[in-house]
Amino acid sequence: MNASPPAAELEVDPGRVAEWMAGEAPPQVIDVREDHEREAGHIEGTRHVELTQLTGAAASVDRERPVVFYCRAGTRSQMAALAFRKAGFEAYTMSGGLLRWASEGRPLFPGGGRVAEHEH
Repeated sequence: MNASPPAAELEVDPGRVAEWMAGEAPPQVIDVREDHEREAGHIEGTRHVELTQLTGAAASVDRERPVVFYCRAGTRSQMAALAFRKAGFEAYTMSGGLLRWASEGRPLFPGGGRVAEHEH
């Protein structure tokens, strides 16, 4: 299952993200959480751009490749995916965020990593 999800779908479940990342044409996967959240635990091989910095970093995101955003529970990444879709990107959000990723037994980096609380 290396193909990207249908463009109409905004949410992609963590299992599909993991398979897609392991495929021959992996998407860009961007963690939009805050620094302290990222440091506590994240998906290995992903990029970190805080949601508040994302607009300024948009030019560094490859328009020719799909992008999957994730956060703690999925709210911030959904905002990012919607904004990038409006700008013409093939953008998705990982449903359930890192909480779901971890609850399904997928690894966090660094080893022993955890899903940090989001401070509003």
